Amino acid sequence: MHLINFSGDESLKRDFIVMSDISPAELFKLLKEARKMKIERGKVRKDLAGKTIAMIFEKPSTRTRVSFEVGIRELGGNVIFLGTQEMQLSRGETIFDTAKTLSRYVHGIIARVSAHETLVEFAKYSDVPVINALSPLEHPCQALADLLTIYEKKGKLKGVKLAWIGDGNNVCNSLLIACGMTGMNISVATPKGYEPPVEIVKKAKEFASKSGSKIEILNDPRTALIGAEVVYTDVFVSMGQEKEKEKRMRDFSGFKVTEELMSFAEPDAIFMHCLPAHRGEEVDPEVIDGPKSVVFDQAENRLHAQKALLKFLIT
Repeated sequence: MHLINFSGDESLKRDFIVMSDISPAELFKLLKEARKMKIERGKVRKDLAGKTIAMIFEKPSTRTRVSFEVGIRELGGNVIFLGTQEMQLSRGETIFDTAKTLSRYVHGIIARVSAHETLVEFAKYSDVPVINALSPLEHPCQALADLLTIYEKKGKLKGVKLAWIGDGNNVCNSLLIACGMTGMNISVATPKGYEPPVEIVKKAKEFASKSGSKIEILNDPRTALIGAEVVYTDVFVSMGQEKEKEKRMRDFSGFKVTEELMSFAEPDAIFMHCLPAHRGEEVDPEVIDGPKSVVFDQAENRLHAQKALLKFLIT
């Protein structure tokens, strides 16, 4: 938190850079508000009336960009989308100067970045809230939508087991923390060498020690799936890793989510994927397009979860 002075009023500035930037109590409050907003969608809202949000994207996006833009407008706010090539950042202007300048114009900054340190620096120098719309370390907005989806499908979070199959990437990192915060159990199965960072696992287990959740890091997907009510995967080759594709596809052999692999989970298990998906690589079409898949509910819930987040941070 930092003290800011915007339009003459001092208040506490909150950023959402990593999942642990909010408390477990605040997380549950956000999910409750997101559910309410979803049910009441269509009702005229003015939570962001008179406010403008800047979106800075260094990477391509479909769901994140559209859900944030629509969400800001549905809350009565204005939005400015800024590709980095349209900004002086691309010509060497410092993050310090950019953050300080934008803070004089807008009420919040949403950034999708190639380096997590960029977000940290933006948050350090910005006088308005900064939201992580994806970094290599975490994707906390995705985790918010995922928890909302799981709650809708399972009627609870505490005690529900999620099995993550694949790369220990940014989405996995945020889910580890989120599960630890909410009392969900999570078993992460990755090939050796692709496990989530030690510091993320440590933080997740710190939350888990209070919530009662169980955190497992494994290398066998079948073991991870035992007792799972939620099965989650993501692409094996993320943006910026295209040169590693051949090696990664070899390393991830046996981790593709197939109907046979799904059979190790609970009979009523749901399948989740943050999208975009590469059918035939990390998941078979029969799974992602089958009756257990909730991937488009997840995608929709990005909108509602982020609207609740925007209200929480900026109003």
